Amino acid sequence: MSPESTGQNEHHLTVIRRGFRTWRGNRPFWAGLFTMVGGLPISYFPYANMHLGNVTLAMSTTAGAASLIIGVLLVTLGLTMWFHHIVRVFAGVAAILLALISIPVANIGGFVMGFLLALIGGALSISWAPGEPAAEDGDEGRAQAVAGVPAQAEHVPDEEHATATVPPQPVDLDARVQVDGGNRAG
Repeated sequence: MSPESTGQNEHHLTVIRRGFRTWRGNRPFWAGLFTMVGGLPISYFPYANMHLGNVTLAMSTTAGAASLIIGVLLVTLGLTMWFHHIVRVFAGVAAILLALISIPVANIGGFVMGFLLALIGGALSISWAPGEPAAEDGDEGRAQAVAGVPAQAEHVPDEEHATATVPPQPVDLDARVQVDGGNRAG
């Protein structure tokens, strides 16, 4: 063990937090969370009873089974976004469609709460794209070349090896008109 190795000295909660941050950054985390949370009110409200004093209001609908299926599918799609982020576009489109179907089927989409959360989660899943890996100190030239940016030159060329720049040539508008078929405004 050397003094440079700080891995042994870190607190285990810090290690867990950094690991979770890395895991969360590699997938559409918020999209999956919004989709799962949106599925809960959609599947819960059709089976809930509200008590106001001695009066019980049953919010059950005839499509309670369909609401339960929609809610369970939304939770499953949220987990799919987390653990199989390669199919995030399919999961996002399916979440948006299920959120739209929940409006007439599941008490106005879980009283609009579940509908909005599932809709936002699906949109976030469709728009999420994996990030580029951060470049190391020694990999700057390789990272720039991958990104399409030419690497900086190591040395400055001599004057005799330098290339001369050619000034831009004027554009002949008549030649351009003839190429376009001879159509001239006028």
